[in-house]
Amino acid sequence: MTPPFTTPFPVPHPASGPARPLTNDGPAGRPRRIRLRTACAGVVALGAILLTGCSAAIPLQPAADAVNPACADIIVRLPTTVADQPERETNAQATGAWGDPAAVLLTCGVDVPGPTTLPCVSINGIDWIEDDSDKPRYRYTTYGRDPATEVYIDSELVSGSTTLVDLASAIANVPATTQCVGANDVTLPGNTP
Repeated sequence: MTPPFTTPFPVPHPASGPARPLTNDGPAGRPRRIRLRTACAGVVALGAILLTGCSAAIPLQPAADAVNPACADIIVRLPTTVADQPERETNAQATGAWGDPAAVLLTCGVDVPGPTTLPCVSINGIDWIEDDSDKPRYRYTTYGRDPATEVYIDSELVSGSTTLVDLASAIANVPATTQCVGANDVTLPGNTP
């Protein structure tokens, strides 16, 4: 007669001697314990691998206007790599980070800059005010867009122009209302009698 179930291990043939009890104490229980131990060891090893692969979130402060819906339009479109650096998790709204160690930090919702004497560069249709007062770290702030976005770049780790090119399509989701002008673009009043 065939049993109504199948066992996970072979049952000895009656001719080979008496059957062993199916308990966890005897040899018949060993295969189950070995599988259980192996599974537990696998879970522990996988957990260790996952924990060592994780890196902590980059601590940043949200800008005053981080809740602006236009910042969300930028943040959801940020690339997963910038200047060949992988994206990192941040702990603040409307921010982004790339590289390990962090080489690029982005904050949306900063104060909209007014006229300035700092250099202005236009990259892929985005005007940026360049602040090099903390060389080799540079701060670029969008000009003519509300909300404004700041990008901090460590030029010892990444190229500033490559970074701004990589971010341009996300930043372009906030339309420009003005653009940078230089001294040659300004018409000065002439001497009139």
